[in-house]
Amino acid sequence: MARADRIFIENMDSIIAEGVWDTEYDVRPKWTDGTPAHTVKKFCIVNRYDLQKEFPILTIRKINFRAAVDELLWIWQKKSNNVNDLGSHIWDAWADENGSIGKAYGYQMSVKHKYKEGEFDQVDRVLFDLKNNPHSRRIITNIYNHADLSEMNLYPCAYSVTFNVTGNKLNAILNQRSQDMLTANNWNVIQYAVLVYMMAQVSGLEVGEFVHVIADAHVYDRHVEVYKSIRENRQFNAPKLIINKDVKNFYDFTVDDFVLENYECDALNQKIEVAV
Repeated sequence: MARADRIFIENMDSIIAEGVWDTEYDVRPKWTDGTPAHTVKKFCIVNRYDLQKEFPILTIRKINFRAAVDELLWIWQKKSNNVNDLGSHIWDAWADENGSIGKAYGYQMSVKHKYKEGEFDQVDRVLFDLKNNPHSRRIITNIYNHADLSEMNLYPCAYSVTFNVTGNKLNAILNQRSQDMLTANNWNVIQYAVLVYMMAQVSGLEVGEFVHVIADAHVYDRHVEVYKSIRENRQFNAPKLIINKDVKNFYDFTVDDFVLENYECDALNQKIEVAV
């Protein structure tokens, strides 16, 4: 069994068995038919993944690895807030008639800030510090900008990353205010694991741990039975992530530079409705 499968199952079982339902409240999310989308939740789930041991992708269900990496590059490399720059349609529900999601995600990554060494956006500042001051305890990105929240079509869910170098290993903590566990949990895990690999490679470091902190970990009402079906799927060993070692510049990576070797998964998935 892949460790990612074990963590995911433990999280989901715990939330469903021990979590708190919001059925007595009016809620913002709706299903496509207009029905309120209620959830059962637990507060503050923390998961740790040792990237030296295995790549943390689920095998009990098929994850669209390529689309997940594409979205990561859309935010961190293209620094875009327009769905026309994205290879999938996962953000379409939040985009305006021009394709913009407002001053969210990639937009916040593109804003330059003043430092004593000059002006950098958040991504370039991380790259600068990892190469010039890798043992700094201040290598942090944060896209939850209160000044711009009113101009975001969706407040950031995964909003802050803290990078920390221990010895020659790059570790990272992803802070997430809210997560739809069935739809997006492993999606975000593999994205930010890939980000650690990218940052480590271009900075001359080895990958270490990826830690995922979720403040509001929830399962939607219509997802409970879907999960119970997925839980019975077959499990396989974790695949190996192969990265093009010739890439030395963060901005030169493409989706084609990432390949999962020996990725086996149970593709017998039910369609998962997404609440918006």
